[in-house]
Order: sequence, then C-alpha cells, then structure tokens
Amino acid sequence: MISGWLCLRRSGALSLLIVAGLSMTIHSSQAQSETCSLPSQHAGVTFPVEQVEAHWACRLQAIVGNYTTAGKVGPIRTDLPESLYRNLLDRPPLAAALINRLDLGLYKSEARGPGRFWGHDGEGTEGIVQLVYQDRTSRIYYLEGSHDSRLLPHMTGKAVVFLRMNQVKEANGMEAMDSTMVSYTKLDNRILSGLVSLLRPLIGGTVTRKLGKGVETVNRLSHLMRQHPDRVLFEAMDPPALPDDDVAFLKHALENLPHSSSATPSRTISP
Repeated sequence: MISGWLCLRRSGALSLLIVAGLSMTIHSSQAQSETCSLPSQHAGVTFPVEQVEAHWACRLQAIVGNYTTAGKVGPIRTDLPESLYRNLLDRPPLAAALINRLDLGLYKSEARGPGRFWGHDGEGTEGIVQLVYQDRTSRIYYLEGSHDSRLLPHMTGKAVVFLRMNQVKEANGMEAMDSTMVSYTKLDNRILSGLVSLLRPLIGGTVTRKLGKGVETVNRLSHLMRQHPDRVLFEAMDPPALPDDDVAFLKHALENLPHSSSATPSRTISP
C-alpha cells in the first residue's frame, strides 16, 4: 500500500503519500492515448487527463482500471495563500523537515530527480512519488511504496492520486486553499488483492486516515507560519541549517505572509 504526503499540499505534503479508502462508482468520459484510456472524471471531479503523456496514461490506467481500493478525501481547507501552498507542494523535503523540527510529525522526504521524491510518514508507510502532470488547479501523481503495521500484513503496491486545488477567501479576507484528493491503489500481492473484500475496510480506513492526517499536519504548519514566523525560521536555521535556497525561500514567504492572531482548525468543506 502506498501513502500520500502531499500533504504535503503541499502537502503532499507535502506530505505527503497515499492510497485510498472506500470503493466508489465513477461515471466518466474517456481521454484517449495511443493505446490506453483514462477516465476524466473521478469522484465527480474532472481532471485534464488528455494532457497526460501516452506512456504515463498506460501506467495510470493499469491502476485506475483495476484498482484494489479507491477513495476520496476533501475538500479540506488549508490556511495558506496559493503561491506558498504550491511552493510547499514542490518542496516536500522542506515541508517534511519543518514538520519534524516543529514536532508536528515524523515525516521524511528526499528529492530523487525532477518531480520525483522519496517519502516516509514515520508510521510504516514509505515510497516514491512521481509528479505526472500539473497545472494551476490540478496535479496527478504516481506512487510506488510499501506499508507495515501490526494490523495489516506487509504490503507493496502502486497508486494514482488526483489532486484538485481551489483558492478561496476566508471571512477575515485571508487567502486559503481547498484541496480534494481522489486516490486509487493496486496491491502487488495477488493473494492479498484476492482478499480485498476482507481487507478493504482495514486498508481503506488506514489510507483515509493517512490522507487526512497529512493535510491536517500541513494545516498545523500553516498556523505556525502565520502566528510564530520567527520560531519557524529559527528551526529552519538551527544547525544543521536547511539548504540555503530553502532558507531564502522561507524568509521571503514568511515576510510576505499575513499573520493571524488566532488559529482555526483544519476543516472539511461541504461540496
């Protein structure tokens, strides 16, 4: 199984990684590649799958068309302006490092190439996340990873995560982002896949919790950035300091981030 950090919206971030929950019926039109087709609608959200390169369309279709579990999380609101939110999504190692240094979680992340990152959520889930497509409001990720826990056997698998982002204005006038994630997971082990009717409640519940926790963690990070920017910058520069470009980015972001005197918990927004 695979987990999502993206939370990391920035996660992803983050955060962070992911596989999904409850099975769902998906009504969709089809986007055609040379040999494969992907549905454009997922849990009622339309994605520009026609922009996905043909070789990726085939890899994604193998999961989406034959998933073990599928699920949706969100929309969930994160109190960050769009530019900072998107930049954190592009910098999973920075988001993970800040989360660790601020004692918000045990995430780890490393860059493994353009748009490609390794991540670990500190709770038995790790894997590689590859950004397949992005525009201002949508991202599509391909994941390969594994999960170990006391409740579930060791599992490996692949996942596809569709992320939709929408900028909103809070009642106080501050910018925020609503995120919706739709994920499909396919287990590698055929025996476990054959037991999906028994495992789905455990797998789906685990994945849904991880997705929600990843976004919640990023939201807690956003509150600290608004309320205690000096503390966030101190942790980034505390030896061993984060890379110079990350520190420079963080300084600029914190200087231009409107600060709030009170925190509001992350929340799921009714569609």
